[in-house]
Amino acid sequence: MSQNSSSARKKTVVKLFVLDTNVLMHDPTCLFRFEEHDIFLPIGTLEELDSNKKGISDVARNARQASRFLDEIVSDAVADIKLGIPLAPRKGERSGARTLGRLYLQTEAIRGDLPATFAAGKTDNQILAVVRHLQKRDARRQVILVSKDINMRIKARALGLAAEDYFSDKVLEDTDLLYAGVRKLPADFWDTHGRDMESWKKDGHTYYRVRGPLVAQMHLNEFVWEESGERPLYALVKEKAGRSAVLETLRDFAHARHAVWGITARNREQNFALNLLLNPAIDFVTLVGQAGTGKTLLALAAGLTQALDDKRYSEIIFTRVTVPIGEDIGFLPGTEEEKMQPWMGALEDNLDVLNVSDESGGEWGRAATRDLVRSRIKIKSLNFMRGRTFISKWLIIDEAQNLTPKQMKTLVTRAGPGTKVICMGNIAQIDTPYLTEGSSGLTYVVDRMKDWPHAGHVTLARGERSRLADHAAEVL
Repeated sequence: MSQNSSSARKKTVVKLFVLDTNVLMHDPTCLFRFEEHDIFLPIGTLEELDSNKKGISDVARNARQASRFLDEIVSDAVADIKLGIPLAPRKGERSGARTLGRLYLQTEAIRGDLPATFAAGKTDNQILAVVRHLQKRDARRQVILVSKDINMRIKARALGLAAEDYFSDKVLEDTDLLYAGVRKLPADFWDTHGRDMESWKKDGHTYYRVRGPLVAQMHLNEFVWEESGERPLYALVKEKAGRSAVLETLRDFAHARHAVWGITARNREQNFALNLLLNPAIDFVTLVGQAGTGKTLLALAAGLTQALDDKRYSEIIFTRVTVPIGEDIGFLPGTEEEKMQPWMGALEDNLDVLNVSDESGGEWGRAATRDLVRSRIKIKSLNFMRGRTFISKWLIIDEAQNLTPKQMKTLVTRAGPGTKVICMGNIAQIDTPYLTEGSSGLTYVVDRMKDWPHAGHVTLARGERSRLADHAAEVL
């Protein structure tokens, strides 16, 4: 598509992209994302950028960063503003032979002939007037409005103007292609590979060395399974080199003797998730699935077992994005943890389930266990994460689909020695504006952390909350 085009400037018709303010506030680096094509910034965009720069929100930070980029670009080329300022890749960016286009700023008053029903004082309409003026002035090339605002794009198309969403930040165009972390092996796997397969046992696991074209499709720490034959196989891709891979059989957490804080895996994917969560060699785990698939319950059960029983982690840190589904309830009194309590219903519900599953000690034993558990779980707000370093912590990031890639990077880089990070979410339930399934921070880390030897991912497919919840998720 045009924003990602890599063809040389001289071999293509250079397009002119007019940027809406929300694009700059969504991604300040968008100025350098249009390859060989030119960019035009209306005065209305600059004024809106200025009016949104105050505050501590991510939108305000992005507005300030976009203003700084513009200042650096314009300050060295004042005489060239009317002719267009040549853009150069940012310092430290791998540019290669990439050539960027020019940046044009609106230097004159433009009065577009919009329909009388369009309010003259509205900034969106002023930007549309600029696009229409540029289209008439330069009919030799395509002038395209780029906006994250759906209604803005609809109005532009109604006026006969070309309009696009900003998609350069998207990891995937189709989320059906998102890495699932799970692969079903062919039904004839044993017949094809069984005879020549090398196998051995070590530390309670059986290992198989697989060779052939099937290996090229596998990823490190991906789960593979085949259960149609006489020898069901559930394994993890432990090593991969060329056309050879080593598969490690899994521990069966569906069996009561391997229960994790009283919880057993109810389906295949939950068993895969527990194998990742309890693997000390894995530092980063992502769990994706619809509501009721057990993401939070499994993460808490595994965390409690390793923090209280195994003493591997000193405490559990639980955080989530505070985005309301309905109307916001305003400012809340109290400490950081008290302010976060209304957002922690999922945590409380799952702690109740885990506490009931502990039958030892009767009512007094459960009360003592509940107090001990709560003393080891700390609730933190994302607003105070910058600059922190967590050492030997079990860090759970819930509702991670509402994080931007930049926010996700800020959180994951808080991890110090001995800390394990678990990111969970449902990319079909994004509650923040300007984020889509393809540009969510959760989608971003699932794709970028793939094939790292110390990271793993599982997409949980089956809901285990109740038959009502499962049916509602399918039909509603």
